[in-house]
Amino acid sequence: MSSVFDCLDASQLLPAMRAARTTVARGELIVLPTDTVYGVGADAFSPAAVRRLLEAKGRGRNQPPPVLVGTTDAMRALVAEVPLEVDALVERFWPGALTIVLPAQPSLTWDLGETKGTVAVRMPDNMVARELLQETGPLAVSSANLTGQPAANTIAEAEAMLGESIGVYLDGGQAGVGLSSTIIDATQLVTATESERIVRVLREGGVTRAELREVLGDALEPDPAPAEPEAGGAS
Repeated sequence: MSSVFDCLDASQLLPAMRAARTTVARGELIVLPTDTVYGVGADAFSPAAVRRLLEAKGRGRNQPPPVLVGTTDAMRALVAEVPLEVDALVERFWPGALTIVLPAQPSLTWDLGETKGTVAVRMPDNMVARELLQETGPLAVSSANLTGQPAANTIAEAEAMLGESIGVYLDGGQAGVGLSSTIIDATQLVTATESERIVRVLREGGVTRAELREVLGDALEPDPAPAEPEAGGAS
């Protein structure tokens, strides 16, 4: 049976952290609050745990989960290289709603799915999540919902969708802004020639293109062209 802890209750916070840490160590799943939406998390270095995460959400290996970290040092240990532009993004937006895709550290022994040698990494702006991450190490975390359903903004919504597939639920109240993180692909900053070094926006969310442009300038891909109005449509 799943355990639910109210992390807004100071008397439950320490038992909640212990239970979550033990559950992760056993290769089981937890649900945790973040600054965006609730997430379902697993030990990033346990292929069996990551497989459970994907199965709980109804996802395949072609949709690998991002990895949440509690410190920038943890991020640096996961990626092959941190370009200066990514350093600037981390300085501006972390902890926060920006997920950065980079080439993974090739010496790591893990299996997040079909990542093509990359890892999507983020530091959440939520104290419960960051304190837990500093105890467990990096967690594979995806939004706490079934694939195709809206992301959970409350623990009740997460529990209704994921049920007994989760060992521990950490209730942190209403989740952040209820808006998923922005995901950018910064791999070309590492792998491409100088003229081809560009950052692509894979998903717009909590950090806008305009905010990214303030940091990256021309290193950010051109903004998409505005949609053409339909013939005969309202002006």
